[in-house]
Amino acid sequence: MTRKNKHVNIPVFIPHLGCPNDCVFCNQKHISGTSSFNKTDTEAIIKTALSTIDTQTTQTEIAFFGGSFTGIDRDDMIYLLKVAKKFIDSGKVSSIRLSTRPDYIDEEILDILKYYGVKVIELGLQSMDDEVLKLSKRGHIGECAVKACKLIKKYGFTLIGQMMIGLPGSTLEKELYTATLIAELCDGARVYPTVVLHQTELCKMAESGKYTPLSLDDSVTRTGEVLEVFDSYKKDVIRIGLQAGDTLFDPDVVYGGDYHPAIGELAENYVYYKRISNQLDKLNCNGKNIVVYCPVGAVSKVVGQKRCNKSELIKNYKLKSIKVVEKKDIIGYNIIIDIL
Repeated sequence: MTRKNKHVNIPVFIPHLGCPNDCVFCNQKHISGTSSFNKTDTEAIIKTALSTIDTQTTQTEIAFFGGSFTGIDRDDMIYLLKVAKKFIDSGKVSSIRLSTRPDYIDEEILDILKYYGVKVIELGLQSMDDEVLKLSKRGHIGECAVKACKLIKKYGFTLIGQMMIGLPGSTLEKELYTATLIAELCDGARVYPTVVLHQTELCKMAESGKYTPLSLDDSVTRTGEVLEVFDSYKKDVIRIGLQAGDTLFDPDVVYGGDYHPAIGELAENYVYYKRISNQLDKLNCNGKNIVVYCPVGAVSKVVGQKRCNKSELIKNYKLKSIKVVEKKDIIGYNIIIDIL
């Protein structure tokens, strides 16, 4: 049997279907680039995607994203699951993943998802703080989210918790609390700094002064602090920030929130700078050459975008030079420093 080393998601966007209300930050048309959906197109979407994938070497997953999948009309939900399961039964697709809301999870729904081959559930938690949830008009409280997470894990699904940075009423402390609960309850996470889109209630709140969008620096700092929480629990963050798309660079689409296509890299730059600084604070390295050992693939993140970390560290700690070297046995955001 050929070993499948690659993993590919076939995204099927169902924008805003199943959502019981409009959260203040949401404009699915701009986020997904899709404003309408016809369920009968699903099979063709999947077939078209499969025609570009070598299913012999690639583990392929159908991903229903965009709306709250388990909140759509029950007949429509089962129709979509049946279409997807045909591809699982044929061996061309390994599983299904979907995104939904915590208040649209119960035992009946999970029984259905299990039967049709769903393996991964992504839960739009956004925050675990009741005040933030209320101000964001999420329509549920934190306790509901905790119960949904526990039930999903009881059924044996892989659970990804999605959270947002900078929602109305949120603070760094509330975001660290949310990240801690997600790390304890879920298998991984997605982290989205809030981007204020036009044609949303959040935009109106910003225009009236009731809400202040995060600056890029604040987004980077708060996201970086959250990443450290997940790292401490050894939980993967599978995505940071919205998927880059042409519309997100359009001022007619984005009101504020400093959307940056490399927000994830900037946040990781922040984490590495902080960790290197914490170690250098304890060392006598003035005028010295140092070597920073980091995880494989992390050199550019340690050096920083446009070498910002390296230049700032040399300046602030009066270093002669910094060399960054990968080391296989270092994981997460850990680093080791040697003074030469």
